[in-house]
Amino acid sequence: MTRHQKTFALEPQHAPLSAEEQGVIYEARQILLRHLNRNSILSSWQAVLDYCAFTIRGEVERFHVLYLDKKNRLISDECLATGTVDHVPVYPREVLKRGLELSATALILVHNHPSGDPEPSRADITMTKEIQTGCKVLGLMLHDHIIVGIGQAVSLRTRGLL
Repeated sequence: MTRHQKTFALEPQHAPLSAEEQGVIYEARQILLRHLNRNSILSSWQAVLDYCAFTIRGEVERFHVLYLDKKNRLISDECLATGTVDHVPVYPREVLKRGLELSATALILVHNHPSGDPEPSRADITMTKEIQTGCKVLGLMLHDHIIVGIGQAVSLRTRGLL
């Protein structure tokens, strides 16, 4: 593990989840989202990583945006795209449009790599820079882009890519 990768408090599961387990996870996510809507998600970096590890996992790539208010409280966690096992289409225009609709002042991009390896691809870096450019023009702050793997994550800001 490099110095730019962080581990989670949650351990990965290797077996597929049953329908009942998936239902429990869905309900837990709803409870967590209600809790986060009343509390600051950015109380610590570890809290952000734990939240991402819990909510942005799966067998296909999913691209989420955490839209934040001026006090870095979560306005909305939105899954803007679901892809395949190794690709998810992301449209910077839609990311920024939704931020304006929600009156967000900041955002955190998050997506998973189902392979377990959170290393950013060239496409991940390019897309992030496009969104960052749009954020600057619109007066939004792009805090980070976190890529979630199995038991670890990579922060593009920590890597110096933002």
